[in-house]
Amino acid sequence: MRSEVIQVHTGRSEVVLDLTDRCAEFVAAANDGLLHVFVPHATAGVAILETGAGSDDDLLAALQDLLPKDDRWRHRHGSKGHGRDHVMPALVPPYATVPVIGGRLALGTWQSICLVDLNVDNPDREVRLSLLEG
Repeated sequence: MRSEVIQVHTGRSEVVLDLTDRCAEFVAAANDGLLHVFVPHATAGVAILETGAGSDDDLLAALQDLLPKDDRWRHRHGSKGHGRDHVMPALVPPYATVPVIGGRLALGTWQSICLVDLNVDNPDREVRLSLLEG
């Protein structure tokens, strides 16, 4: 297995950040296998979805509806509503696995691999890319 950690800066706003190009670069020298994308953070997730057509903004809006940024959360350190950031990975898990065929990600036409980060208190993230070649 080959593994690499990439550094990602998400900024100070909620974001769906497309990682597809970086993932594609990582697997380009491979033949076939599985790419596992993992975010070792308690407040971030990985999603496979369409970007650029509004789905990324729709996901952020849906998460806001499901997990309001208010004072209902028992986990209370950080900015207001930060407890919801710790619940979000139960809905958007911190990992995804994608087939690799002939050195290319076997994604659907409109699919992208994205980091989902609601935590405005931590703008710097690590993402571990691991390739299990078959």
